[in-house]
Amino acid sequence: MNRIAAFIQSKVSLLTKGKSRTVKAKKNILGSILIKGGSILISLVVVPLTIDYVNPTRYGIWLTISSIVGWFSFFNVGLTHGLRNKFAESVSKGDTESGRMYVSTTYFILALIFFSVWLIFIFVNPFLNWAQILKVSEDMRREVSTLAVIVFTYFCLQFVLKVINTLLTADQQPAKASLIDLLGQMISLAIIAILVITTEGSLVNLGLALCLAPIVVLILANVYLFKGKYRLYSPRISAINVSESKGLFNLGFIFFIISIASLIQYQSANIIIARSFGTYEVTSYNIVYKYFNILGMAFGIFLSPFWSASTDAYLSNDIQWIRNAIKKYLFLIVLLVFGGIGMLVFSPQVYDFWLKGQVEIDFILSVWGFIFFISFMFGNLFVNFLNGISALRIQFWCSLISPFVYVAVAILLIRYFEMGLKSLFIASLVANFNGILVAPIQYYLIIYKNRKGIWVK
Repeated sequence: MNRIAAFIQSKVSLLTKGKSRTVKAKKNILGSILIKGGSILISLVVVPLTIDYVNPTRYGIWLTISSIVGWFSFFNVGLTHGLRNKFAESVSKGDTESGRMYVSTTYFILALIFFSVWLIFIFVNPFLNWAQILKVSEDMRREVSTLAVIVFTYFCLQFVLKVINTLLTADQQPAKASLIDLLGQMISLAIIAILVITTEGSLVNLGLALCLAPIVVLILANVYLFKGKYRLYSPRISAINVSESKGLFNLGFIFFIISIASLIQYQSANIIIARSFGTYEVTSYNIVYKYFNILGMAFGIFLSPFWSASTDAYLSNDIQWIRNAIKKYLFLIVLLVFGGIGMLVFSPQVYDFWLKGQVEIDFILSVWGFIFFISFMFGNLFVNFLNGISALRIQFWCSLISPFVYVAVAILLIRYFEMGLKSLFIASLVANFNGILVAPIQYYLIIYKNRKGIWVK
């Protein structure tokens, strides 16, 4: 018994060794492993349950509408990313007043923007022929239109309410932000399970199940945290100061452009597929994406504290900590590559068990999905570091080019080389030249060669 107690004590002590940012990261990684594990499990259960409820084609409609509506996320003008850096700086310096100003201003601007955009959409939506846009049966027009309103309302609300997740992540507590998302997923899963038993397949019911629960959880999280832990930073009308938030907007604008590039690359895939191959293939592509995104989510659990921790380390000129962290993350990627190879080898059996034979997946599509996510993890590591220290200029210029590269390569491979669904993964690889090539070089020049100028701006 004493040996067991000693073993447990030794493992617990590992969490408290190292610098404060390291200890914080370790605790959040441990918490995130448990929380993200639950999130991954729920996401895997939801897919076959949802397909069983509405069928693969209708599920493809849900995914496509979500992608189209997701385009409007660029209206957050990068403010949440800018807030993440500015809030982390304020907490690091103990500047409560500036922190509250940035939080209040961000809530105000996002609420103003998304309420205006929502009103415009509500006015325009009755004139949109969603059946024609998605190339589905005309008798589904009303149902799809109603679904679009539900999804759009959800997106607008969550972009304002998720500011609380940004604060938690900036404060190096991403595990708590993940917990908020997990609670919303759990409730949605329970509602869908009830719908499967009690109702016929309905896109409207599906939309309500997947959108309503997360919003309720976010509202409760905002109230709870601003009454407690972040009471000193709670948004107030008197603290709104647009003119004094120049740094937030400048940083936010750069993140805005970068976000647009990412949005075009990842959200347009479903639209391109729906237009080129039909909504059934949207489901096929997303099955592969969700399956290998397990690798991305696993890596994200460990990477999530790094952005804000690198902000703190760089401000403290703790370069050695950054070097050590990058080396550990690269080793983790190598381990995940081996895990991904196992996932790839057994993917046909997993798909068959997971989806009960409802969707057929080409093995070559899985190969490209695996390659994409390995490259994504590698690039994301260096991009996260550069985001944390606000070294965004080079990424900004790359982001102006990458969307055109992505769309051009995707269309070229689909129309002229007839390479099918894998074209989307290949196009993503080519368009991600910043993450795969440029960002690692920029990191090396900053950390190992102490270059300044354009490299750190």
